Amino acid sequence: MAASTAAGKQRIPKVAKVKNKAPAEVQITAEQLLREAKERELELLPPPPQQKITDEEELNDYKLRKRKTFEDNIRKNRTVISNWIKYAQWEESLKEIQRARSIYERALDVDYRNITLWLKYAEMEMKNRQVNHARNIWDRAITTLPRVNQFWYKYTYMEEMLGNVAGARQVFERWMEWQPEEQAWHSYINFELRYKEVDRARTIYERFVLVHPDVKNWIKYARFEEKHGYFAHARKVYERAVEFFGDEHMDERLYVAFAKFEENQKEFERVRVIYKYALDRISKQEAQELFKNYTIFEKKFGDRRGIEDIIVSKRRFQYEEEVKANPHNYDAWFDYLRLVESDAEAETVREVYERAIANVPPIQEKRHWKRYIYLWVNYALYEELEAKGTSIGKCPKNKLFKGYIELELQLREFDRCRKLYEKFLEFGPENCTSWIKFAELETILGDIERARAIYELAISQPRLDMPEVLWKSYIDFEIEQEETERTRNLYRRLLQRTQHVKVWISFAQFELSSGKEGSLPKCRQIYEEANKTMRNCEEKEERLMLLESWRSFEDEFGTTSDKERVDKLMPEKVKKRRKVQADDGSDAGWEEYYDYIFPEDAANQPNLKLLAMAKLWKKQQQEKEAAEQDPDKDIDESES
Repeated sequence: MAASTAAGKQRIPKVAKVKNKAPAEVQITAEQLLREAKERELELLPPPPQQKITDEEELNDYKLRKRKTFEDNIRKNRTVISNWIKYAQWEESLKEIQRARSIYERALDVDYRNITLWLKYAEMEMKNRQVNHARNIWDRAITTLPRVNQFWYKYTYMEEMLGNVAGARQVFERWMEWQPEEQAWHSYINFELRYKEVDRARTIYERFVLVHPDVKNWIKYARFEEKHGYFAHARKVYERAVEFFGDEHMDERLYVAFAKFEENQKEFERVRVIYKYALDRISKQEAQELFKNYTIFEKKFGDRRGIEDIIVSKRRFQYEEEVKANPHNYDAWFDYLRLVESDAEAETVREVYERAIANVPPIQEKRHWKRYIYLWVNYALYEELEAKGTSIGKCPKNKLFKGYIELELQLREFDRCRKLYEKFLEFGPENCTSWIKFAELETILGDIERARAIYELAISQPRLDMPEVLWKSYIDFEIEQEETERTRNLYRRLLQRTQHVKVWISFAQFELSSGKEGSLPKCRQIYEEANKTMRNCEEKEERLMLLESWRSFEDEFGTTSDKERVDKLMPEKVKKRRKVQADDGSDAGWEEYYDYIFPEDAANQPNLKLLAMAKLWKKQQQEKEAAEQDPDKDIDESES
């Protein structure tokens, strides 16, 4: 007794006393404990030992133990269908098909709504070539759960794979009685088309578009007829669809498809009628694609007027909606008026103007009245320019034209600016400033060819007030466009009209600044050509100006020989005297002036020789006078 008591005391562990009951610095959460426990579960365990069965008795014993395990699992939780399926698949692996069927049937009694259970059951029968059993299962499945499309797909696929076309068709018919989703109908149609049963497919389409009366399904029906060459049937389907949906449920997709069908049949008038019929009845917000396709059609097969009618009608509707929503939106009125002025009759334009000016600003604010006054100004301008008014014709003043043009530029009415410039230049074709401004406007608008044409028309005028300014503007324009050859031709054309030294110098500087290969020789060639041309020029100062410009060029870019060559061409400055006559013709004495003698002038060669001799004599005289004034210097130099 004492011994057992002592042993019991020894077995009881001693509880350690906690001296420090303060919380630890590192705390361990419940989440960490659970995660560590899970990690320990994932540790690799050694595989179970393999069991080898050597005789039938051991096999039966193994089957008994496995069946007992499966049955125990099922008994524990009958609703876990995966246990039933594993059990049945194990029996199937042992070729115990009858036992597997029994297990599946027991499972169906537990949960007949489980789709996976039916699929596994039927797949087992098909895998083991039990066709009639599989048919029986599929029939029970589609009868029990007719809305599960997967059963129908599997069933029809099995019958078709077995070559039982009539049986597959019968299954499809049973399926269609339930009015399934659209894909099921397409599967039935494709099934019939695989066996070239076009008439049967047409019959299915007839039922399909009534069960699912959507626009896309009618279009598919019509395209089916078109694909198989039944064009009359396709047209009839489209017509029935238009009648079926009526005016209350119109859809632009139907009319676009109908029009494209007729376009493929080269029935262009039918296409045009379809588009116009639809556009007249469908709201513009819902007809964007319809407008787009109609525009493309007119561009391909219509004339320019047809395209313009489409665009104008669309934009006119948009502006009408805007001004109805806000009658005091003057910007919308401006856009609307610009549109009708470009297309409509004069009476229509006047009607829109009258509607616009009838909307007087409701408040006394300058910004509202400013836009409103612009409406009146535009109305007046329209009557002046478009409706053949007489104000500008009766009083054609430069200030009036400039004011109108400035106003239209502020309003961004560039077409009106063009018309005003045209009338301005008809009134004053010699005004170079107007020509330049007109060309600059076209340049800003990006119409380079139009700007060039304006310049060409300007320089062809017989009389201009500032031709040099006009030509310079034209040349600068071509330089900005980087048209080197055009600029060079312009300089040549200008030199045919005038040989002014500034033109030659500008031409040479242009070639120098072109930056292209061979620019220096071209520049030097122009200087040479200019010097040769100006030998007969009476204005010797201009010739001197040319040579000085040439010398500056050679100083910067030329060689020593080039510089010496230009220096030899520089003239001598000579002081001369000439008689001066008064206004009444009497002698007024003599005056001194400077003349330039150029070495290149053959007629001046004797004068140059005489001048050189005079310079030499003068130099000798100066040396002689210097010697006479300082004879002692000569003696000292001789002694030294």
